[in-house]
Amino acid sequence: MNNNCIFCRIIAGEIPAAKLYEDEDMIIIRDINPMAKVHLLLIPKEHYADIIEMTEAQSVTLARCLKKLSTLTDTLGLAEGFRLVSNKGQNGRQSVGHLHIHIIGGEKLSENMA
Repeated sequence: MNNNCIFCRIIAGEIPAAKLYEDEDMIIIRDINPMAKVHLLLIPKEHYADIIEMTEAQSVTLARCLKKLSTLTDTLGLAEGFRLVSNKGQNGRQSVGHLHIHIIGGEKLSENMA
C-alpha cells in the first residue's frame, strides 16, 4: 500500500467509497466525475502506477479482473456495451498514479475517444 495514494487508502477503508464490487484482486467504484450515465473505476488492489509499470504477474491479475468484469456487466448497467480506458502519464491525463481502468457506458457513447 502507498499511504499517499487515494486509491490505496480507499482499498484499505481509510477513505469511504461505495464499492460496487470487491474481491481479492480489485474493487469497482463509481467515478466522482462521470463522463456518461455509467462511469466506473476498476482498481487493482496492488499499487503500481500504470500499465507500463505493470509486471508480468500483475498483468495476469489484471487479466483476471477484466475477465471477472465480463460476468458483472448486467449488474453494473453495462449490458448494452461499454468502453474501457486506461490513462497513462500527464499527457494521457492520468490523475491518480495507481493503475485504474475507466468503465464507461450505460448509454450510446460519442464516437470521440473518452
